[in-house]
Amino acid sequence: MRRLLYLLPVLVLGVLALFFMKGLEMDPHEIPSVLLNTPAPAINLAALPGHDHGLTTDDLKGRVSVVDIFGSWCVSCAQEHPTLLAIKETGIVPIYGIDWRDDPVKGAEWLKKNGDPYERVGLDPAPGHASVDFGVTGAPESFIVDKGGIIRWKHIGPITPEVWETELLPKIRELQK
Repeated sequence: MRRLLYLLPVLVLGVLALFFMKGLEMDPHEIPSVLLNTPAPAINLAALPGHDHGLTTDDLKGRVSVVDIFGSWCVSCAQEHPTLLAIKETGIVPIYGIDWRDDPVKGAEWLKKNGDPYERVGLDPAPGHASVDFGVTGAPESFIVDKGGIIRWKHIGPITPEVWETELLPKIRELQK
């Protein structure tokens, strides 16, 4: 019996080590979303200063679109921004922005300074209820929403030209058929 008590910590440590090793093999950008293939959350976000319209659930219906969660404070958002501007220029898909946990004036100034790739921008101030409803864990995160307003794809991290060409564009083309 006493031997078993000495082995118990070793067994527990072994099980924990297996869990940690499995976790290290996983890609943090491949976190599954429980919202895939479900309707986009109900949102009614106010417009960012300088924009005529905010963002509502109805805006996400009728055509395939990309919803991008960003913030002026987000370093990775600045990294993806040139790619978003290039996507806008193609006219392939509208991009809707949700300015997450940001000061409205700073968000508007950031877009004015760096260019605005968004067809509509909604403001989601702290604590960021709309973004939480989308299941966002950090910015940037992007979602592909189909014509019926159903979330079909989630990308965590900045959209790079490679991510656009290999992940998002093929999925968008498929949904636009």
